[in-house]
This record gives sequence, structure tokens and C-alpha cells, in this order.
Amino acid sequence: MSRRNPKGGGTELGEFFSPDSAETTGCAGPGNVKEDHCVRRSFSQRLSFEALHLFSSFFLKGGVFYCSAVKCSVEEEIRLMDPKLTEVSQLFERFKAAFLRKDYDTCSNLLSQLKVKLTEFRSLPPLFEDTPNAVRELTIARDIYEHAVVLSVKIEDQDAFERDFFQLKPYYTDACNKLPPSPQEYPILGLNLLRLLVQNRIAEFHTELELLSSAALENPCIKHAVELEQSFMEGAYNRVLSARQTVPHDTYVYFMDLLAKTVSGCVLCYIFCIFLIVKLSFRDEIAGCSEKAYDYLSMNDAKQMLMFTSDKELSEYIKEVSNVVNWGAVGLTIRMHC
Repeated sequence: MSRRNPKGGGTELGEFFSPDSAETTGCAGPGNVKEDHCVRRSFSQRLSFEALHLFSSFFLKGGVFYCSAVKCSVEEEIRLMDPKLTEVSQLFERFKAAFLRKDYDTCSNLLSQLKVKLTEFRSLPPLFEDTPNAVRELTIARDIYEHAVVLSVKIEDQDAFERDFFQLKPYYTDACNKLPPSPQEYPILGLNLLRLLVQNRIAEFHTELELLSSAALENPCIKHAVELEQSFMEGAYNRVLSARQTVPHDTYVYFMDLLAKTVSGCVLCYIFCIFLIVKLSFRDEIAGCSEKAYDYLSMNDAKQMLMFTSDKELSEYIKEVSNVVNWGAVGLTIRMHC
């Protein structure tokens, strides 16, 4: 006799290949010429019965899973059958391949084509229609504009950066409840803040900053731009210049180089202004002391002492300071000859 499953079910799977399974009604026994045939028939019957039992059990218990799998498969086929989405996906793959090759001319051409194709999707801003492929269309559109922003940095086109960023921004604000967060969101937001700082658009810098959440302000990319702005306003130009070595993202280098040029210009201008102030202060001080020290000065001596390069400059200076330093009243004369 065959062993039964102690839980009351059918024969255990291991028993299908056991010699005990040859014991069947009217077939098994020594000397029976049909023994082998009956064994095979009994085995086949038991196998069919067990297979039917298992299939029935799976169908009844796993019906929900089966239906869900069929539903997902159908939805995936619908997506794959959308020719517009398929075309955009293929074009975007070509764009990314060219981007990795640093073929930016090809990238610019493909990007123009992609932007035209995206206008055919009604699920994108500003319509936001609920289409069957809305999530996938929004996702691929966001990826395209993120790549467009980075491309504008690579080709050093600040106008293109501004256009692409404003096209991308609705995907971070208006579509945030439809899409999962993008890992490129904070780096790009920080990059835009850095651009505004480089262009000296401080009011817009603080406006964009007010729109960010407290969690965003703690992101290293955002904090980097905020700390740069504080250092720039404080005149701590050494911190601004050294910040280039600690950029949180490779794309920040372009704007950091521009900011370094701006800071260098500011430093030179500041030094020049200080020099002029000091020079004028010393000149006035020398002029004031000259009335006590000299009875007269030659034009060449006066120009050298007061750091002028021409007789005209000296004459104009004498007229300007005549109310402060009364050269004639003290008897100081400047002989107009070499």
C-alpha cells in the first residue's frame, strides 16, 4: 500500500518515483504479465490526479496574483505599443549616448527634436492631463530637461541654462505629487542659485531661496550656494575663491570659475580704490606741509612730489586745493619753468 500524506492530502511528490506505487488493484503481483503496463498506467493516473489537484489549488488560492500579473502584462504591452513614447525613448537614448561621447553638437540637435516631440504629450505641463502613460511621459520629460540643463553648462550657454531650467522647474513643483523625487533635483537647484549669484541677481537669488523647504536648505548643494553668497556679501573673497576646491558637483566648476573672475575683478577694483584714496590723502597731506617747508618749488619738483605726470594736472590740482591750502597766502610760489 502506498503511504498517504499525514495532513490528509494526496500522495507525497517523492512517492511518484517509489516502487510502492506499483501496487494497484488487479494489476500488481508476481507472475502478472501486465505488471509493467499496469505500473505505468497507475503512475500516470496518480500523476494526472496530483497535477490536477495542485493546479486547482493554485488557481483557487493564487487567482488574485494571476489576475494581477495578467493586468500588469497588458498595461506594459499598452505602453510598448505607444509609438510616440517609443520614439521619444529611442531618441533620448541616442542623446545620452552622444552626451557620454561629449558630442555636444549632436546632443543639441537631438535635444531640439526631443523638445518638439514632447509637445505631443498632453500629460506634461501646463495641461497635466491624466493619460494612460502620464507617469512615464512625465518621468522621461523630466529626465530630458535635466540633461538639457547640464548640457547648457557643458557648452557654457547661460541663456540656454535659464530657458531649460524654467522648463524643468514645474516637474519639481507642480508634478511632485505624481513622480518620485529625482536625484538630480537639488544639484540643479543649487546650480541655478550659483548662476544667479554669478550674474549678481541677488534679489532673485533670495526669492528662489524662499521657495525651498527646510529639508532642501540642509542639502549640501543648496548650502554651498548659500555660504558662497554670505561670503561674497561679507567681502570674504578668500573663502569664495577657496570654495572652488569643495564643489559638491562637477557641473558647479563652470560657474565657480566665472565667480572667481568676478571676485578677482572686485578685489582688483577694491585695491585700486584703496590706492587712490591713500594716494589722494598723501597728496593733500604733502601739499599742506609744502607751504611750511618751501618758499618756492619748481614745476618739475612739484609734479614729482605730488605724483603728477603733467603740468596741466598739477595746475588743476592747485585750483582744487586753493580753498584748503592757501598757497598764495603763505608766500608759496611755483615757478612755471623746468
